[in-house]
Amino acid sequence: MRYGPEHKQATHARILEAAGKLFRKEGFGGASVERVMRAAGLTVGGFYSHFTSKETLLGETLRAVLAEQRERWLGGLEELKGAEWLSHFVRRYLSRQHRDDLAVGCPVPALLSDLTRAPPETQAVLVEELELLLRETEARLAAEKGVTARQRALATIALCFGALTLARATASQPLSDELLLAARAFLLSGAQEPARRSR
Repeated sequence: MRYGPEHKQATHARILEAAGKLFRKEGFGGASVERVMRAAGLTVGGFYSHFTSKETLLGETLRAVLAEQRERWLGGLEELKGAEWLSHFVRRYLSRQHRDDLAVGCPVPALLSDLTRAPPETQAVLVEELELLLRETEARLAAEKGVTARQRALATIALCFGALTLARATASQPLSDELLLAARAFLLSGAQEPARRSR
């Protein structure tokens, strides 16, 4: 039986969705091609008609998952700026729910060590997605003395991703909650300085 292009696109999307969940829960090394295809309800034999390698799958999955996550982190905040925008974004990202919900949360903590060893084209996908998030963040944060809006955006995202990575790595310990709360407090205390100075 021959299938049309719509069927191939739907199958491709199913593989990406299955890979996204498994990569976030098991990491890149823990989720074999066989397990990804089984989770998608498919046989391993069909993998290479969609992807040239597991690394290609990682890059496409990363792009799809981070695009979906951006919607979750930024949705409904389009009209906000400054401290109010930052408060919503930081509380959404640095939450216990986000830490604990591995299958649908940020993929970066689970894949960070794999991405440091990934080929340049896979790392380029991460950079493209980070730039999209940075653009949104930079547009909503003001520059401060000695710090540009882009630097604030970079530092905010780096601290959020780093704190969530450490919080997940220590999830069975009290330190995990402390890490989330400390990063939130640090980011949000800095966000209110401009408001205090402008009074």
